[in-house]
Amino acid sequence: MWDRWKEKHPWMGRRKAISRAGLQHLAPAHPLSLPVANGPAKEPRATLDWSENAVNGEHLWLETNVSGDLCYLGEENCQVRFAKSALRRKCAVCKIVVHTACIEQLEKINFRCKPTFREGGSRSPRENFVRHHWVHRRRQEGKCKQCGKGFQQKFSFHSKEIVAISCSWCKQAFHNKVTCFMLHHIEEPCSLGAHAAVIVPPTWIIKVKKPQNSLKASNRKKKRTSFKRKASKRGMEQENKGRPFVIKPISSPLMKPLLVFVNPKSGGNQGTKVLQMFMWYLNPRQVFDLSQEGPKDALELYRKVPNLRILACGGDGTVGWILSILDELQLSPQPPVGVLPLGTGNDLARTLNWGGGYTDEPVSKILCQVEDGTIVQLDRWNLHVERNPDLPPEELEDGVCKLPLNVFNNYFSLGFDAHVTLEFHESREANPEKFNSRFRNKMFYAGAAFSDFLQRSSRDLSKHVKVVCDGTDLTPKIQELKFQCIVFLNIPRYCAGTMPWGNPGDHHDFEPQRHDDGYIEVIGFTMASLAALQVGGHGERLHQCREVMLLTYKSIPMQVDGEPCRLAPAMIRISLRNQANMVQKSKRRTSMPLLNDPQSVPDRLRIRVNKISLQDYEGFHYDKEKLREASISDWLRTIAGELVQSFGAIPLGILVVRGDCDLETCRMYIDRLQEDLQSVSSGSQRVHYQDHETSFPRALSAQRLSPRWCFLDATSADRFYRIDRSQEHLHFVMEISQDEIFILDPDMVVSQPAGTPPGMPDLVVEQASGSPVSSEDHAILQAVIAGDLMKLIESYKNGGSLLIQGPDHCSLLHYAAKTGNGEIVKYILDHGPSELLDMADSETGETALHKAACQRNRAVCQLLVDAGASLRKTDSKGKTPQERAQQAGDPDLAAYLESRQNYKVIGHEDLETAV
Repeated sequence: MWDRWKEKHPWMGRRKAISRAGLQHLAPAHPLSLPVANGPAKEPRATLDWSENAVNGEHLWLETNVSGDLCYLGEENCQVRFAKSALRRKCAVCKIVVHTACIEQLEKINFRCKPTFREGGSRSPRENFVRHHWVHRRRQEGKCKQCGKGFQQKFSFHSKEIVAISCSWCKQAFHNKVTCFMLHHIEEPCSLGAHAAVIVPPTWIIKVKKPQNSLKASNRKKKRTSFKRKASKRGMEQENKGRPFVIKPISSPLMKPLLVFVNPKSGGNQGTKVLQMFMWYLNPRQVFDLSQEGPKDALELYRKVPNLRILACGGDGTVGWILSILDELQLSPQPPVGVLPLGTGNDLARTLNWGGGYTDEPVSKILCQVEDGTIVQLDRWNLHVERNPDLPPEELEDGVCKLPLNVFNNYFSLGFDAHVTLEFHESREANPEKFNSRFRNKMFYAGAAFSDFLQRSSRDLSKHVKVVCDGTDLTPKIQELKFQCIVFLNIPRYCAGTMPWGNPGDHHDFEPQRHDDGYIEVIGFTMASLAALQVGGHGERLHQCREVMLLTYKSIPMQVDGEPCRLAPAMIRISLRNQANMVQKSKRRTSMPLLNDPQSVPDRLRIRVNKISLQDYEGFHYDKEKLREASISDWLRTIAGELVQSFGAIPLGILVVRGDCDLETCRMYIDRLQEDLQSVSSGSQRVHYQDHETSFPRALSAQRLSPRWCFLDATSADRFYRIDRSQEHLHFVMEISQDEIFILDPDMVVSQPAGTPPGMPDLVVEQASGSPVSSEDHAILQAVIAGDLMKLIESYKNGGSLLIQGPDHCSLLHYAAKTGNGEIVKYILDHGPSELLDMADSETGETALHKAACQRNRAVCQLLVDAGASLRKTDSKGKTPQERAQQAGDPDLAAYLESRQNYKVIGHEDLETAV
């Protein structure tokens, strides 16, 4: 076979073709004996070169782990011998790994990275296609493009065998065999892969040839070229404005070229990793690091590219920075901007459906979402600041004379929240190394807010401001309600995802809030309403207007889209500036195939639901097969061996849902499945609903999920990815799996091991302390639910615990209060620990007093109040027990709880000693 192939393809011709493609190592390797260049070693380049000295195909080297892959040169050409700890570098663009000492040798054999531009001085006609950039791989995911078989995965990272040849542009991969990787693959044009629509081809980016200065050369050029060609040359250089690169796009309605701006300083340290991932998928010359230079030069360079889109990877401040540059450049039409949230608050990203923070979603999916996103409008508002004309110059206090920004996209606020942000900003400027984590930043915000609350620094805000909206003076109402914070809000989200204007149905005399209606919302906050924001509350709605005039009479902390300052007494005018084009994440991704056929959406899907623990996810999320095995083994540990043969690997059950079912709806079905599991008494069970059906065995009732479970995306070739719960409505079931769903349960507890006696009740209980659950604990829970006081006493005396929790994480006191059994409540209060009294349900945040008030159990409420239950504690919706009783339709009980609440407040104040 090999002889016949050699007759058809002479070896020398194949070797030359391989050399042109950059794969010299496909031919038999020979030791190189090239002389070593004199002089100091060249420093490996880590950033793109945009100067006139830029070299096409230059690698971008990043430091990588010592235990990484073998040197790309192989044993025969590698310059490092017997040095396992030698430093290695990895190219961010083509993903090869070499020793630092071998980089020069790599240049000598002329193995270059994929080209990112083309030379403008070439006389050859312009090529409108891109060639493949073939690279050897010792490890490769996916399947061979030619034969369809998977690649042999080596267990060792130091595998010496080259298993695949892949293209750095289109990501196509072939087995390293003559039968798979054939000669025509080397010379054929590259399609640029699944993201060709957003990739800027290197044929568009032209490096302008340096003009010749000599008179002879100039005269010769005049004779050779026409006036039209010279005018085109001058126009190219004038358009370039000093940078030796120009963009000459080929217009196509199918193309949506993307510019990516990454701010590594936003949020934690995710920016560097994101930057590298985008360089791998795109042309590196369309990805820009904002810590190196601002976005202005890049936007000027790409200003004439049609259908251009922008992805801002950072916080809301990064988005505002880019929008301001777009205003300055006055691009027409203005390219729409999408957001990959890397910051702390990310309220604009939440508004546009991009979520509250980037976790580990594949970059490939993000590119599809930007390509398929809907273009929407975003109002932008001017802030014009002048000195307060009502105050003489000598009465002006200390403070800055202008705001950090004169335009805002999200909000402008003054008072308590701005003071907290100012403290955070000053602390981060003083010690930037302490603020490299999004979680740590949020914790500092919480601490600063509590400290400012104790100091009450903004308590007199209402006395020093005047607010006039569209001619209506709001000052009397502000002074009456004594607001400590005033927010002028443009988007529905604020303060890391809260909704200060309230839900759409709660507006009453106001219109629902929109980010494109030309109106701004004015909201006032007291300390109580600010605290209630985090549990679903909202502020006092004051006005919806087109213009605001604000007067301040003392130095007041203010913030503009998160940028704080302390502004001296001033007069501020707020007016509509313009509307920016933004990319809103769409619900369905049309560019990603669904079940390998974009046109086919089945009416019904039969899907298995598998659960994975957090421990298994963290250990095996890069190994999909092991994760599947882990989901099966977790199930096997909880049921009898006889059921294995009957039901196979079905940890939770089977759902039959519509083909266009989104994950938010699927979550509701899975939660309903959990409720059905608790009610199954024997055998396998199938439940039919109007829109779906479920089936499960009896033993699977032990697989109760915790409230914090989330979906996993299993469609990626390399690993599983978590899906943010706030974005479940944007994903369809078919997008994350075809025949099975994997869900991650971070609180997974295996509470009923194999070998459990047949008579054990089908209840999942756990102790608050996390200790193992005994049979007496099961008996106690059953006794409380059934209202059997004698059985409760007997089980408690036999060693049962009163701290156990039921399947919905409710305590025994919760169950007793809900059923209204006063004797059991009194027994638990007398014999149980005091922490049970105000223990909150993890799902709803309700205490036992909340449960009793909802059920209008007056006797139980009196027992709990007399025992010292908190009357001011709120549930997850911000409701006190008194408000719960009012909602339940028992005004007498609500009045009793309110009177007891006032009595406790008066008693507490009487105990204080005057100083």
